[in-house]
Amino acid sequence: MVDAERTLRVLCDEVCAQCPDVLVLEEADEEARPHRGILDMARLEQETGLRSVHTLPVRRWSGESHGFLGVIVLMAPDFEVEGVTLLDLPGQCHRGAVIVDARRGGVALRLVGTHLSLSQPLRIVQMRTLGQHLARRQSRPLIVCGDLNEWRPWGGMAFSHTVLGLSLRGPAVRTFPVGWPVLPLDRILAGEGARVADARALDGPGIRIASDHRPLLGQVVIGG
Repeated sequence: MVDAERTLRVLCDEVCAQCPDVLVLEEADEEARPHRGILDMARLEQETGLRSVHTLPVRRWSGESHGFLGVIVLMAPDFEVEGVTLLDLPGQCHRGAVIVDARRGGVALRLVGTHLSLSQPLRIVQMRTLGQHLARRQSRPLIVCGDLNEWRPWGGMAFSHTVLGLSLRGPAVRTFPVGWPVLPLDRILAGEGARVADARALDGPGIRIASDHRPLLGQVVIGG
């Protein structure tokens, strides 16, 4: 059972104390249909200064959801959100990706927030599906992040150019389990003119209670 109030406080007081420009959440809607929202999004936006990209109903799984299959993306107000695409990913458990095309200071970027399967064969199929979708779109600096459930530090087959059709790179920071992280299940990967300059797992008393993963904080450089 998710303690929504406690989770909200941890997000506001510990995670967003780092002043992120983008916040990507997983498992932030209920797992069963109609995937109702869990958090008080108005309070989250008010206390963090970030804004959900899911303002339109077409950008959510249902009218009762806050995001798409638990994935919610929030961005700083100075981002111009040009479009949001919801991509269904195959698997035994319904998974999806939220693809955000945005600009900041005239610089374009594409952010993908997702939560992949625990099964490596399914992760390969899911990343292949994502890669085929992205191949049909005009290229722009790309960030893929979330609970990617890949424990191999080198990334495994799912993140390979052969499967994805793109070259993505990012550090393997241990985020799971929260009390004593040994597996880098959460990732920030970048390519197509973007690179991950730094990434680290956050820690705090609330973080250790609110989730079984540590949040991952990254710095991404576009160009240069």
